[in-house]
Amino acid sequence: MEMLTFIIFSTLLLSSPCHADTNVNTGSQCSESDRATNSSEYEANLSGMLNSLAANGPIHDGFYTAEAGKGVNKIYGLAQCRGDISAADCAACIKNVTMVQSCSKSRNATLWFTWCFLRYSNTSFFGEWDQSGMASYNDTNFEDPKVVSEALNFTNTLVSTTPSQPLMYQTAVLDVGQNGKRYGMAQCTRDLSKSDCGMCLEFQLVTYKNSVGNKRSWDIYGFSCSLWYHDYQFYNISTPANGGSTRSSPHQVAIGMAFPALVFLLVL
Repeated sequence: MEMLTFIIFSTLLLSSPCHADTNVNTGSQCSESDRATNSSEYEANLSGMLNSLAANGPIHDGFYTAEAGKGVNKIYGLAQCRGDISAADCAACIKNVTMVQSCSKSRNATLWFTWCFLRYSNTSFFGEWDQSGMASYNDTNFEDPKVVSEALNFTNTLVSTTPSQPLMYQTAVLDVGQNGKRYGMAQCTRDLSKSDCGMCLEFQLVTYKNSVGNKRSWDIYGFSCSLWYHDYQFYNISTPANGGSTRSSPHQVAIGMAFPALVFLLVL
């Protein structure tokens, strides 16, 4: 019997039960070359910039950029929440991620939580897409061979259509009959143009094909865009996330690393 595949795309919050994931610290990338003691002026600028992101991100649809200081002590920052996260959960996530100390001595850092991420640097990166990031997946949880080709077409469509969405964010559902459903999500940082969002997601698509294409669940976290794919509904539909499914410890690999140091902090 021929298997019929259905894909449903959505950028709206619908009234139906949700099965969302939990918010955890998923990893970070920090520069090592500038770990010398920072000046008090730089520390004050960093603190002020982080406070601005935490205060403004949740009230600007989960995205905000800020900068503070001047000269060698100037700092640029960006925070963004996942498109399905409520304002309250976004506020809590950004507050938590700005308090993480793993990159406290670095002037270039990116930190990912499940629901949000933070990036800051002493050079401006606004509006420029960066291919760096990491892929997270369960090394033993393989996709059903019958679903692999459908998943590729599904992800291709998700990548090609997300840049045209108002917030460059989209979720989708792949129905593969007796094999159940697969859930996907794509998002770009909103400082990017639609064309750069497309190029960023196309790069992540190559990572997907080369690294995680035969996996049943995976996340590709990027500096400028991210892709998610799971066999359970990990994103919110109508209510804030307050629980999640049990997942095995993921395997993680760096993608196009811009920094010599890679730090993973997992709370699973």
